[in-house]
Amino acid sequence: MMLKMKLAMAAMTAALLPAAALAQETPPPIGASVLMWSPDQQKDGYKAMEKLAAHKVVARGAKVFPLPAGKTIDPKVSIGGKEMSVEAYMAAYRVSGLLVIKDGKVILERYGLERGPNDRWTSFSVAKSMTSTLVGAAIQDGYIKSLNDPVTTYIPELKGGGYDGVTVGQLITMTSGVKWNEDYTDLNSDVAKVGLSVIEPGVNPVVSYMRRLPRDVTPGTKFNYSTGETDLVGVLVSNAVRKPLAQYLSEKIWAPFGMEQDAIWVEDVAGHERGGCCMSMTLRDYGRIGMFILGGGKAGGKQVVPASWTKEATASHIPVDPAHPEAGGYGYFWWVNPKAKSYEALGIFGQSITTFPQDKLVIAINSAWPAADTPELNAARDSLTAAIRTAAVK
Repeated sequence: MMLKMKLAMAAMTAALLPAAALAQETPPPIGASVLMWSPDQQKDGYKAMEKLAAHKVVARGAKVFPLPAGKTIDPKVSIGGKEMSVEAYMAAYRVSGLLVIKDGKVILERYGLERGPNDRWTSFSVAKSMTSTLVGAAIQDGYIKSLNDPVTTYIPELKGGGYDGVTVGQLITMTSGVKWNEDYTDLNSDVAKVGLSVIEPGVNPVVSYMRRLPRDVTPGTKFNYSTGETDLVGVLVSNAVRKPLAQYLSEKIWAPFGMEQDAIWVEDVAGHERGGCCMSMTLRDYGRIGMFILGGGKAGGKQVVPASWTKEATASHIPVDPAHPEAGGYGYFWWVNPKAKSYEALGIFGQSITTFPQDKLVIAINSAWPAADTPELNAARDSLTAAIRTAAVK
């Protein structure tokens, strides 16, 4: 199920950019589909999205949140009964960046694929977790009254359709109950068609599409991964705060927390940041996102989100698949693993921020996997994070 979800997200990401020939082995032009990039195109393109796609800048501030060096670790990863070093793992699984922060100190930092510490790397769906965090900031600032507010309060164009009666909280846990087909192999699926063009002047193209969808089940009763709804949350936040997402993120987190470089946030065809995809930032700033959430959502000495927000956001609110409890649960655009006592922000092709809060451990990984997502690739990453955890808590 998770494979289908993430691949569908990839399909929508690719749909943002019209198809084009991919014969060259250099970063493709803006018209290329990211799903079809060659390994060399991934390596170069993932760290140069600001040159390939329309975007807004998330500005950094004057200060940088320190990440001092700690005692280094040298974990050994066991995959398929064979043990390998971190260097061997990174080469085998095309990892461009691996950062481990324990108790606020960097205990492992490695780069690959010709990437360095100052190079940004695209997030894919890791951006979702930032979008839901901005919902928390908007609640703290009074722009959004409550998660129990109707979605239509902030996106009135949705009135009269399947989103009537759906709350903000149900939207950020993907339990809206609105019918949605996430099959990326079906050209007639919702994910293949949503937001590709401006069909109603003055109305965001995602909103135009989503407001035509019917109700499927009672809101709040079933998890259904909906890529369109993550972009819808981005529209909701910007409508509520009356600012672009990139500007609000800069003001609330990026600048006051102390991110080391500007980030960029890719836009949709209407010029609105994608709530569900495609920020680019340095590896250490991925790690700082983990630190911000782990620290309870404070930046510059101020509480950015409600005091209970980060704990609630990273707790399971709905099982991903009731028939398979091992699949874990879902929070506010965070994947929750109760067995490992961890939570994760995940993106296709191997992007992740994994946090073990009890161990005060944050692991940020950027990759250029040969496939958007497979059980084998996910299992290998889980083996890596487990090995790192074992080495870090000795």
